Amino acid sequence: MALEHILFGTYTKRVSKGIYAADFDTQAGTLANTKLVAEIGSPTYLALSKANKLYAVDKNNGQGGIAVYDYTNGQATLQQEVLTDGASPAYVAVDEVRQLVYTGNYHKGTLDVYTIDAQGNLALADTYQSEGDGPRPEQEHTHVHFSNLTPDNRIVVVDLGADKVLTFDVSDQGKLTLKATYTTEAGFGPRHIRFSPDGRYAYLLGELSSKLSVLEYNEDGSFTLLQTVAMIPEDWDAHNGGAAIYVSKDGRFIYTSNRGHNSITVFAVKDNGAAVEHIQWISTEGDFPRDFALNPEENYLIAANQNTDNVSVYARDNESGKLTLIQKDFAVPEAIRVLFVD
Repeated sequence: MALEHILFGTYTKRVSKGIYAADFDTQAGTLANTKLVAEIGSPTYLALSKANKLYAVDKNNGQGGIAVYDYTNGQATLQQEVLTDGASPAYVAVDEVRQLVYTGNYHKGTLDVYTIDAQGNLALADTYQSEGDGPRPEQEHTHVHFSNLTPDNRIVVVDLGADKVLTFDVSDQGKLTLKATYTTEAGFGPRHIRFSPDGRYAYLLGELSSKLSVLEYNEDGSFTLLQTVAMIPEDWDAHNGGAAIYVSKDGRFIYTSNRGHNSITVFAVKDNGAAVEHIQWISTEGDFPRDFALNPEENYLIAANQNTDNVSVYARDNESGKLTLIQKDFAVPEAIRVLFVD
């Protein structure tokens, strides 16, 4: 039996207590052995550094921020909480080269940059306050949802509320300089962005529009729109919100999740990265899937359903990119984030 290990970030609104772990059998394609590894308020997103420090969204007594855990031998030991008044972030990312952590705060509309010290603890280095709004009811003001590295080590920030994608230079000390701003079609509601392996193209997921845009990523940090396609069927008229997006390591396939349609959409990448074509929808066998993940070998995909407290496992065909359901009833309460760990 070959086991891989997964951490699940969750909401703690109903039954969840925090961060859970599970074992994944790569031969059978099945999950087992759920256990609570950290009791914490709504750790909806997680990131693990190479130094085995786990950075988790944290909510505690009306404050929000990041908790730092030492994560060794499957055990999480709390070592720091960095909290401020108000809502917690929506996204966390680690910059190993500069030893920084980035968070995007949906409710505050901010990008925060933290330095990492020798012990793995955080100190705030810089904050950028985004501005703007959009035509949809959910776009009453700025909503930063994603902040992570570009292929050339800039920072890209996705603002759902303002229909914008912002590109920053960042210094070794964590100081930000805005370099470029890309504006989507009105009401697109951008949520997450991923890049092609060669760094030439980016794939921008629209939460509010349920669309995927293909962008060219330019040397100056700007983006140029090449294509926009739907992530849900044309005849779907109930509510849907696009959630997460991942690109296979070979750059040949893109996977997105749909909350409402409750599916994973599979796209084949065309024209060396410059275009996409829809090839599959497959049910997540639950309600409201947010994050999902490909395992390290990318022969499986794991999707978490927040409202039905279940996780589904799919075998992935590396040649066709298509998914086949293996397991659908693995229980994880209010699961959001799916993170494979060593």
